[in-house]
Amino acid sequence: MELKSLTLKVAKIAKNAGKIIKDNFGQITPSSIETKGLNDYVTETDKLSEKYIVAELSKLIPESGFIAEEGTSDKVGETYNWIIDPLDGTTNFIHGFYPCAVSIALMQKDKIIIGVVYETGLDECFYACEDGGAWLNGKKITVSNKSIFKNSLWATGFPYQDFEQLDEYIDLLKFLTKNTQGIRRLGSAATDMAYVACGRFDGFYEYDLKPYDVAAGCILVSEAGGKLCDFSKGNNYIFGKEIVASNLYIFKDFSEIVKQYMKS
Repeated sequence: MELKSLTLKVAKIAKNAGKIIKDNFGQITPSSIETKGLNDYVTETDKLSEKYIVAELSKLIPESGFIAEEGTSDKVGETYNWIIDPLDGTTNFIHGFYPCAVSIALMQKDKIIIGVVYETGLDECFYACEDGGAWLNGKKITVSNKSIFKNSLWATGFPYQDFEQLDEYIDLLKFLTKNTQGIRRLGSAATDMAYVACGRFDGFYEYDLKPYDVAAGCILVSEAGGKLCDFSKGNNYIFGKEIVASNLYIFKDFSEIVKQYMKS
């Protein structure tokens, strides 16, 4: 399997799925929104995007399985599994603002080997494959070179279902507010991680995440020269529901800060 050419094919699929999102942007009605859980929604557009993605990816690797947010396919692959978020930022989409992203990752056994994030609002396609670097619309990208923590800019996502660590999260937020250039909350973890990969953010952290929120972003960040861990400074950040991602220079300090505040 030639990863670079496969990655470009996946990027094209992501962009086509993004067109489904853009064609329906601003057209949402209450009858097209379903509630899956507390503050957790799905629209007809999420479902249309995922059905398209699953059908097209199945052509690329017929034996592959899927971990897909909306459950279009529950097929499990022996070697290859796609991890898909067909519309990351559904709440943004419902309310008519960006970012809204398509996130697709390919996992070989337990390793992510391809990641694509297409942010529809700015028409930006981020993609990476194992040992192939990270790219944005055909141009190579790297994480930031910010080395002074107080000059860093961070991204996060607010808890919306799991509030058990809310007090610790707020304490960490207070610390960052006082000791960095600021924190941003875009409402799309896939976009947050893509922005870390291209150096717009110096780092990202969040908990109560799903694998399809972060899988593609993980390889984007690592191939762009960044580092990742969970809140315990371990490696369970794809399926462990918590993640820290940043450039090399501030990773050690920040991962230790998160470990102190967000005790798992």
